Amino acid sequence: MSNPDFHTVFTSEVLERLLPAQRADQFFEALYGEIEEGAYDIRLVYKRHDLGRNSLEFDLELRERPGKCLACNLTYGLPQVFSRHPVLNLKGLALEIENVLQGKARCRSWSLGKTNPLSPKLHAIPFILLLE
Repeated sequence: MSNPDFHTVFTSEVLERLLPAQRADQFFEALYGEIEEGAYDIRLVYKRHDLGRNSLEFDLELRERPGKCLACNLTYGLPQVFSRHPVLNLKGLALEIENVLQGKARCRSWSLGKTNPLSPKLHAIPFILLLE
């Protein structure tokens, strides 16, 4: 595969379509039974294409909701929860990202990294897709 500019492929509109804002509400409703219990919004952010690893790197950004607390102890165990949760459906998200690529690349596998606290109100979980 040549070195396409994936920043032009993964626009904010495409990323919002891939992981709509209401998915966080659905996640919290499934987890707690109430949307109001959710402490953060979840947003998909494109980071880069790593040519050496032939991977696409995204972040799942966790942004504190007004009046809530994004405590570290709530987010460090999330990669394991997110990887299995049917509402977030990261396996399906990886397939949707592959569809956006329109045959230019296929997703061989995906993984989540450790939670990175970027600020007290913003944490990020790396979402890495290895391509073939």
